[in-house]
Amino acid sequence: MAANAARHSLDDSCPGKYVSTTGLDYLGYQVAPARWHAGTVTSKTTVKTLLILGASGDLTGRLLLPGLAGLLASGRAPGLRLVGAGSDPWSPEQWQERVHGAFAAASDAADAGGRTALAGVAAATEYHQLDVTADGPLAELLAGLEGPIAIYFALPPHISQKACEVLHKDQLPAGTRLVMEKPFGSGTESAHELNKTLAALVPEDHIHRVDHFLGKATVLNILGLRFANRFLEPVWNRDHIEKVEVIFDEDLALEGRARYYDTAGALRDMIQSHLLHIMAFLAIDAPATIEERDLRDAVATVLRASSIKAPYTDSTRRARYTTGTLGERTVPDYAAEEGVDPARNTETLAEVRVDIDNWRWKGVPFILRSGKAMGRRRKEAVITFRPVPHLPKGFSGVDSPNQLRIGFGPDVLQLDVDVNGPGDIFTLDRASLVTQLNAAGMLPYGEVLEGILNGDPLLSVRGDTAEDCWRIIEPALRAWEGGDVPLQEYDAGSAGPADWPTVVED
Repeated sequence: MAANAARHSLDDSCPGKYVSTTGLDYLGYQVAPARWHAGTVTSKTTVKTLLILGASGDLTGRLLLPGLAGLLASGRAPGLRLVGAGSDPWSPEQWQERVHGAFAAASDAADAGGRTALAGVAAATEYHQLDVTADGPLAELLAGLEGPIAIYFALPPHISQKACEVLHKDQLPAGTRLVMEKPFGSGTESAHELNKTLAALVPEDHIHRVDHFLGKATVLNILGLRFANRFLEPVWNRDHIEKVEVIFDEDLALEGRARYYDTAGALRDMIQSHLLHIMAFLAIDAPATIEERDLRDAVATVLRASSIKAPYTDSTRRARYTTGTLGERTVPDYAAEEGVDPARNTETLAEVRVDIDNWRWKGVPFILRSGKAMGRRRKEAVITFRPVPHLPKGFSGVDSPNQLRIGFGPDVLQLDVDVNGPGDIFTLDRASLVTQLNAAGMLPYGEVLEGILNGDPLLSVRGDTAEDCWRIIEPALRAWEGGDVPLQEYDAGSAGPADWPTVVED
C-alpha cells in the first residue's frame, strides 16, 4: 500500500481519483498532475480586451494588426477593445497612426458595417509605455482593463518568460488567456520551464501557443483530404508510400531580421515548429472528432513516435546562401548581411529526415526542408507512392511513381499519374489532375486571433507537443553545433546545393 501511495497522488480536481505521477514525464508539470486538455473545453467566453505587449514592434505592425483588421471587418469580434503596450515612449498619435495604417487595407475592402467596426476600435485604442519585466506595472495595467483579457506576447521569448514570471495568477482577471509566439523556449528544458510558469497562471486551455502556419483552412484541407476519401486510407501507409516531403522554401532573403534569425536559423525557425506539425497532420490516425482534445491527442501521439536518427551526416543537411540574384535585385552573402555574426554558422537552408516509429509509418522517411533566398517559392507537401510491382510488357515511355502534392499558399491539390498518351496508345505520359482547395477567408493571424478571442485552442500548440518538437530536433542541433555536419553553400536565387535530393530545378 505504501509503495502504491508513493506512485500516485490525489487529483484535486476529481475527489477520490488517483493518477500516476511516475513515467510520462511530459505530464509532470505541477504538484497536481498537469491536464493538457480538459475534455470538453469550458472556457469559450468571448474576450473583451486584446492587450498586445510589444505593440511597437515589427510583428504587431506587419502581421498582428492587419490580421485583427480582417477579423474586425468581418464582424466576428464585436465589442473588442484594443490596447497596446511597449517599452518605446510612443505618443497616442504614434500608436493611432500605426493602427490606422494597419487597418487601411481591410477598411478599403470592407462593407459599411466593417468600416464602422474598424473605426470604432481604432478610435478607442490606447498605448501604454511600460517595462513588462518589472514587478508591478503590467499587473497594474491589467487591473484597469475589462476582462476577459487576451494578453498577446509579441515579444522575444526570453522577455515573454520574464514577463510571466513577475505575474501571479491572482493578478489576472478571470478568463485571462496568455498568447505566446514561437519559438516556445529555446530547447526542451526551457520549454518545460516556460510551461511550468504558464501553468501556474492559467489552465492549459487558456494558453495559446501561436503557429500561424497552422491556419484553419490548411489543417482542415489536410484532414478533409485524408479522412473523407475512402480510396486514400488503404494506401496511406508504409506499404504504399515511399516518402513524404514537406517543403517551405521562401524567395525572400534575410529582409532585416538578423536580430532574430541569426540566433535561430532555418531548423529552429521553421522545421522545429511549423513543419513538424504539418508532418503530424499528414501522419495521424483518424481521430474520433476534429475537436480540440481528439485532434491534439492524435498530433501528440505522432510526435512522441518521431525522431531524427544518427548518423546526422546522413539524416540532416544544412547550408547558407551566398551572393546571388533574387528577381531584379542582388542579394549579398548572408555572412555579410547587417547584424549577422558569421561565426555563428547560422544555416539559411535546412533539411532533416524524421522517422515515425509506429505501425503505419515505420521505415518511411519524412523529409522536412525550409530555406531562404531560394530561386523558387515552394510551399507544399509531396507524397510519393511506391512504384507498381509490375508493368505489363508492351508499354513504353514514362513510368514513374505517382505523387500527390498539397500546396500551402496557393492551396492547390495535384495528383500526378501515368496515363496512355495521345498518339501512340502504348506510350505512357505523365498527367496532372489539379484542383483548388478551400482558401482561408482571412489572413493567417486573423484565423489565429479568432480562436484566441473565442476561446478555441484547436489550432494552438499544446504544451507537451511544444516540448516534443524540441526533443526531436535537439540531437541534430547538437551535431551541427559540434561541427559534425558541414555547412554547405548555395547561391541566393538558386535551388540550393545540387546534391540535395529535394532540389527541384525549374
